[in-house]
Amino acid sequence: MASMPPAGGPQPSPAGVPESRGKYDLVSQLLAAKEASGKTFTQISKELGLTNAFTAQLFHNQAQLKSGREELLRKACPALTDELIAAMKRAPMRGYDPSILKEPHIYRMTEAVTHYGESIKAIMNEEVGDGIMSAIDMYATVDVIKGKQGENRLVITLNGKFLPHVEQVFDDNTAKSPK
Repeated sequence: MASMPPAGGPQPSPAGVPESRGKYDLVSQLLAAKEASGKTFTQISKELGLTNAFTAQLFHNQAQLKSGREELLRKACPALTDELIAAMKRAPMRGYDPSILKEPHIYRMTEAVTHYGESIKAIMNEEVGDGIMSAIDMYATVDVIKGKQGENRLVITLNGKFLPHVEQVFDDNTAKSPK
């Protein structure tokens, strides 16, 4: 299912000029090209040398296609036009429509992070100190394994760089106040 358009309709391009089609239309076309390939995100990701979650983000216009992967992507998804590849290479307007939180899986993922968040933070603080996990310098993967009963189980890995909070020592501030 395609991502919903951002609230307020089509977002302006980085130059401030409204796009000729909204994000919803772009994502719909990207996903149609992916479907035409007959491949999964995981299969495409292996051809690109990227994680499956990052590859899915490319097709949902939540990540930027970097130079050097265009030909691999064209080979993996021949239905991608030059215009679509060019759109994937632009820095996207990242975000989401808040109504997506009503989708059951996304709601459950949010609930899981909320439920375990305080304990995850406590373990992180014990292991590496006071800080946060980067969502910018992060690798995300989704894998399927078999459980003890033979059932499918999901392993969702968020491998993010730890960013410690700093003590704000006045003399360490290289951008001194003009006052």
